[in-house]
Amino acid sequence: MKLPGHESAIVPDRKITAFLLSLTHRDGRSKAALKRHAADHEVVATETTVFGTNYVVEGPLLTPDGRSPGVRVVWFIAAGERIPTLVTAYLLKGASND
Repeated sequence: MKLPGHESAIVPDRKITAFLLSLTHRDGRSKAALKRHAADHEVVATETTVFGTNYVVEGPLLTPDGRSPGVRVVWFIAAGERIPTLVTAYLLKGASND
């Protein structure tokens, strides 16, 4: 299953500027292209609550310098909505940074 609504996914500006593309944030400084990642890879887990559903997407993420580290990206679709919003993204444990 692909992330429902991945083509309309929202990546809040603050997630990009203060975390994902921040050169100073310990965990976020090397991540980009998250909407493409959602389109290219399958959902590996879901968790539904009264607030909505979290979707976990895993797979390699092509970076501008040609590396393809494995990443886990979590998206959230609020109950009654159809558009996913980025929650977090991080390297998979043991993923190569080469």
